[in-house]
Amino acid sequence: MVFFVSLVPYFIYLFLKTTKNLQMLQQNRYNRGNKYLKWVKSHLKKNFLNWDLFGFLLLFLIRRPFFELLFFFYMLALIALSFYEYKRRVTKLPLKYTGRILRLLVTLFVLYLTPFLGLLIDETLCFILFVFMLYLNAFVVVLANSLNFPIEKMINYYFKMKSLKRLKSFKNLDVIGVTGSYGKTSSKNILYDVLSVKFNPLKTPKNYNTPFGLMITINDYLDKFHDYFIAEMGACKKNEIKELCDLVHPKYGILTKIGMAHLETFGSQETIIKTKFELIESLPKEGLGVLNADDENQVNYALKNTCPILWIGIDNKEKADIYADEIQLSSEGTTFTCHFKKEKETLVIQTRLLGRANIYNLLAAIALGKHLGLTQEQLELGVKKVKPIEHRLNMKKYYDMVLIDDAYNANIEGAKMALDVLNLSKGKKIVISSGIIELGALSYETNKELGKYMVGRVDVAILIGEKQTKPIYEGLIEKKFKKENLYVVPTIQEGLNLLNKIKEKETYILLQSDLPDIFNES
Repeated sequence: MVFFVSLVPYFIYLFLKTTKNLQMLQQNRYNRGNKYLKWVKSHLKKNFLNWDLFGFLLLFLIRRPFFELLFFFYMLALIALSFYEYKRRVTKLPLKYTGRILRLLVTLFVLYLTPFLGLLIDETLCFILFVFMLYLNAFVVVLANSLNFPIEKMINYYFKMKSLKRLKSFKNLDVIGVTGSYGKTSSKNILYDVLSVKFNPLKTPKNYNTPFGLMITINDYLDKFHDYFIAEMGACKKNEIKELCDLVHPKYGILTKIGMAHLETFGSQETIIKTKFELIESLPKEGLGVLNADDENQVNYALKNTCPILWIGIDNKEKADIYADEIQLSSEGTTFTCHFKKEKETLVIQTRLLGRANIYNLLAAIALGKHLGLTQEQLELGVKKVKPIEHRLNMKKYYDMVLIDDAYNANIEGAKMALDVLNLSKGKKIVISSGIIELGALSYETNKELGKYMVGRVDVAILIGEKQTKPIYEGLIEKKFKKENLYVVPTIQEGLNLLNKIKEKETYILLQSDLPDIFNES
């Protein structure tokens, strides 16, 4: 009886640790491309040099009958410690209890019962197995995920067949694919607002840009009244865009700018470019692709498709079919003139959106909207409908300060653009940054460049995570940024807590690349 009672707090603590590891597994795309295992490897201290290790010492140094009692109270202490850390920790992406997670929990429950087989030999062996299960929980979660793989594959096949059948039943529906290294979600949302003036489009919700995300959208949201399905398409490696195109068969495609995002998983910039162009090269001859004339990666690409292409741009007016000039940028929004070269027409655009990247997104929406039959009046109305997008250069009040929320930005060009927007502010300018991730060998060089670019544009820099922001720190110091205005803290919450100490009457804060929980250093 004592034996079983001593295991009650153990299973409570095991559940708490399991949910934390499942959260990391979920954020790492269920270990696709071994992302979760790479996270475990990069956080060895957090995962294995912890208080769980002390359980081994208890096991081997203390003999029964005292072990059960000490084990009971030690597990209670770990539960208390977990709740204390949970209150201190700011969870940006909590665990979502999806069907896949619930299936994983069932498999883990079965695995967690296997140590009881040790009772057939000895209670001590049973305890040893339980302690191993706890200490190596990160790998137990991987094992459960692997065991469930055949089930997930069958479920995925079922939903794929269902979505293909459903898509085929809508004869008058056209699909628009949107991809690129960054700006996908913003471009998708802007296009949706513009087309909504005349049509009834459907867009993938949130960041549903994976095969399963598209299947969910098709099966749960798409109906016969929709004219267009705007599908955001994300990728971390070669052929992933093609997989999405084979699923939804887009007729139109928008390619935002191509950069170095996910270089670590793609392997090379050449692979990134080829993968992004999988969308344009999947379009039918009667379709249309919208490309960016200011992106050398797009201009220099040898396109293997004969579908019509519309080029948009700001700088490369010679190549662009539709371009913007007379750009006036303020902290309240942007004004520019849109030129239609072939028609020799112009359109004055006023928008609340900030930044150069959003001008490209608006131009792409205008280009495709005009091709689909929207009048100039409808295009103007559509652009006016566009609202600032959450976490993408979205300006809002933060207590008595102004926050420029660019937390989802993940590229050097966008980061620089956001700093330029902050620099337009007249008050005290503060940047809170976690750096740019998943750049592989270019990570140090790029983040150091970001640090240098901050100098002269910000008054105070708050860096989140000493290890990952070291290049930014070095870039700032190299450009003679004042050390007394430079702070390095382990979490975003501690960075936000600093604001009350350093703010002035008029303070503007740029929240830049607020990374998910997998990048926490504490």
